[in-house]
Amino acid sequence: MSYFKPISISLSPNVEKDDVRLALNLIIRPWLWKRGKAVKEIEENFKKYLGVKYAFSFNSGRSSFFAILKSLNLEKGDEVSLQAFTCNAVPNPVLWAGLEPIYIDCNLDDYNMSASDLEAKIGPRTRAVVIQHTYGLPADIAQIKAICEAKNLILIEDCAHSLGAEYGSQKVGTFGKAGFFSFSRDKIISSVYGGIAVTNDDELGEALRQAQGKMGLPSPFWVLQQLLHPILLNYIILPVYNFLDLGKIFLVLSQWFHILSKAVSWQEKQGKRPDYFPKALPNAMATLALNQFNKLEKFNNHRQKIADYYYENLKDTNFKLPEKFDPSSRASTELSRTSSGQARKNVFLRFTIKHKDAHDIIYNAWHKQNILLGDWYTTPIAPFDTKIKEIKYIAGSCQNAEYLAKQTLNLPTHINISDKDAERIVKFLKNF
Repeated sequence: MSYFKPISISLSPNVEKDDVRLALNLIIRPWLWKRGKAVKEIEENFKKYLGVKYAFSFNSGRSSFFAILKSLNLEKGDEVSLQAFTCNAVPNPVLWAGLEPIYIDCNLDDYNMSASDLEAKIGPRTRAVVIQHTYGLPADIAQIKAICEAKNLILIEDCAHSLGAEYGSQKVGTFGKAGFFSFSRDKIISSVYGGIAVTNDDELGEALRQAQGKMGLPSPFWVLQQLLHPILLNYIILPVYNFLDLGKIFLVLSQWFHILSKAVSWQEKQGKRPDYFPKALPNAMATLALNQFNKLEKFNNHRQKIADYYYENLKDTNFKLPEKFDPSSRASTELSRTSSGQARKNVFLRFTIKHKDAHDIIYNAWHKQNILLGDWYTTPIAPFDTKIKEIKYIAGSCQNAEYLAKQTLNLPTHINISDKDAERIVKFLKNF
């Protein structure tokens, strides 16, 4: 069966008609690109939503993380522990700050940091731990936090996947000394690029305020690239994505000629810093993010509904679902329990499953059914062409992460996935 417009997991999946109209409106009002009221509004919204004292916006999640690291007065060569099975956007700010990333293995069931491996790898120069809530499944914060407190380490939460998730009825991003969120093109909310750093610490809050002011804003051309992204995706790229590969060709050429930005630059794949990071968040991107933030509850409720469908229809197949899901605890998979017994509310940025032929399934879904399934992550440090030696990852050091990179694929849950789309995906998967 042939399908014209693909089912996609990335390519700005959250974009709806009002987001496209907003981008078009901003395109013709360049005086609103850099300065305006939206930056303050998105920061105030985050403070209220999370119940934190300070929130400062930046032009990406990695810029937010970099600002946190630079505000902590760490010394060159200090070590920051972070998990493998992640994107290079996490270790890169560590490298840019002159620090050393130490990779911790992850759990096989929830894709999050292994507390036992963290304990084993803490050294005399370890200063901070970055806990990642992978795919919107909160990590077992109690275990990691206890280790940090015992060893006097700074706890930072990577919430790029998990806006709205909760651990023990408390929202993620509020457990450590700081947390950061991403508004990248395929996150919970999206402004193509964007992010925010949050904290309850007065000293760190003041340092982040100063860091934001010193960074300055990205260029008008960079802002234009981001505004064009939802417009061109909606009107040109996605409608003809698989028709003679025209949409895909247009996307590649648009990025080649710098009409659109790439999600990850070639510099980042080598541990280097592109000149547009770190910067503060421009008003245009804050305006897009604010529009998405106002739809957060709708987005996450929809993700929950689609995740429930996948769970119900794949539970008796050869696909391995996350073991900690406990649908008997409620009528849905929304609440599960961590190994320490804490309830957690998942937000399912993507619904991740395991299969021994995961890479073949992803390939066949695209080439035979026009379904773009997710490949987070096919290597322990993604994307696949990241130079892991430059990122200072040692092959074989995180065996669970390397195993999962061969076994996992993720299914879309975003607002543009209809019930019929989910049914199509499940029907295809059941062939395996």
